Amino acid sequence: MLYKYTLGCAVIASCKRIKAAYTPPIWLWPAVGSISLSQWQALLRALPPAGFFMLNCRPVYFEPLVLAVRMHHLNALEKRAAVALALVFSTRMLGLFMLLPVFALYGEQLAGFSPLWIGLAIGAYGLTQAILQIPFGWLSDKIGRHRVMLLGLALFVLGSVVAALAESVYLVTLGRVLQGAGAISGAVLALAADLTREEQRPKVMAIIGATIGLSFALAMVLGPLLAKLAGLSGVFWFTAVMAVAAMLLVAFVVPKSVSKAPAAETLALPQSLAAMFRHRQLLQLDLGVLLLHLMLTAMFVALPPLLASQQFAAEQHWQLYLPVLLLSFVFMVPMMLIAMRRQQEKRYFLINILLLVIAMLIAWQANCFWLLALALLVFFTGFNFLEASLPAMVSRVAPAGQRGSAMGIYSSSQFFGAFLGGLLGGAIAQQFGFMAVYGALAVIGLVWLIIASTMQVPARAQRLSLPVAVSTEQQAGQLAARLSSLAGVQEVTILLADQRCYLKVSSQQFDIAQAQSLIAAGNQ
Repeated sequence: MLYKYTLGCAVIASCKRIKAAYTPPIWLWPAVGSISLSQWQALLRALPPAGFFMLNCRPVYFEPLVLAVRMHHLNALEKRAAVALALVFSTRMLGLFMLLPVFALYGEQLAGFSPLWIGLAIGAYGLTQAILQIPFGWLSDKIGRHRVMLLGLALFVLGSVVAALAESVYLVTLGRVLQGAGAISGAVLALAADLTREEQRPKVMAIIGATIGLSFALAMVLGPLLAKLAGLSGVFWFTAVMAVAAMLLVAFVVPKSVSKAPAAETLALPQSLAAMFRHRQLLQLDLGVLLLHLMLTAMFVALPPLLASQQFAAEQHWQLYLPVLLLSFVFMVPMMLIAMRRQQEKRYFLINILLLVIAMLIAWQANCFWLLALALLVFFTGFNFLEASLPAMVSRVAPAGQRGSAMGIYSSSQFFGAFLGGLLGGAIAQQFGFMAVYGALAVIGLVWLIIASTMQVPARAQRLSLPVAVSTEQQAGQLAARLSSLAGVQEVTILLADQRCYLKVSSQQFDIAQAQSLIAAGNQ
């Protein structure tokens, strides 16, 4: 299999017809030397869900992969679905992120404005998003993906209008709560799965996932510019218009699904949630993403006022945010490559948590603009690494056939962390001042570092989903036992309701032909 992978505008890998090893681009030679093709593929699979960078994967030339599964180009329907759903997803995330860099500065004229309500308004969306994300996914199974997406976007429009018309911080916060209530992420990803072939699904999910990072970067630029031109209400009117455009996309451009993909790998299953909450490794990762987004949101409660105190005009803040985001990505990628090549993922995971702590300590003691800029660069370097690593680890740890449940709880933890970050950051800023927020976040980072030091890095595995035809639990158990005996098989889960077999396998040892033969024999 030959792919050309591009990250943003920079090509980081152009794989030629090589089966064993691949030499990275010249600018990475000093850092990583040579790296195996499987390591490049694992890295690039890990990046898209992270959200803070663009990944565009295009097949250029085909040859057998380790699983001997032929991958084809996206067909016209899949391309249309990927682009349309990515636009729908990005418009909503853009609206949620745009308040981060501007509210603490442009909300001062609102009645009831205070540091506590800065945090509540910024993070309020996370509470309803965390509560409703999984139920909205279930609802989409009952009444249809398009209806749930239109309902969620209508709630987002309503919230934006309420916030745009608000004259008090309390109504702005209510608007943010309504914006978060339109929790359509699960429905979007489920529809993407419905509309794509299984072998093409990761590419489509990567395109959609990449829009999170693009939306964040764009929000850091557009937020300050729009707020300068039209005020805080103008920001909310803009998000309302964008959400209406997204509704039109859903109604007239997003393809209608005529079939449903197996839910186990895309949606949270009610019967699996209890097991996910008892899974120690998953809980550690869920706590990690909660604390990561708590730190991000709390940081933006205090950062804009501190930048303004350094005589850095609000409308110019994007001139700091954009280069910092780009530079942090440049520093993050070599660390990921080194961690994978040397198989030191846990060490670099801990190093990047430590970077968050260092960033908070620098910001806590910062007495000039350049120290705040340095703190922001160090923070986003660590943040991007962790944001890329955490979902990849969740996917690896999740039991076969339960990735949808694991990722559902993970995503809810992420949004709940944003809410807690706004609440905590606002409360600390109100009682002790904005600088104290960073001291508290440094302590939180240290607690996370201690907890993460006990973490076990999961073994790398390939996930497969194969159709089966079994009618009883006994047949399913017998087939699972036979599949478990195959070389390279780590886990087997057979869901009778889906008539699917979910496998976690070692790609170096597993022979898919043997598994297909066993399944075919069991179906007879």
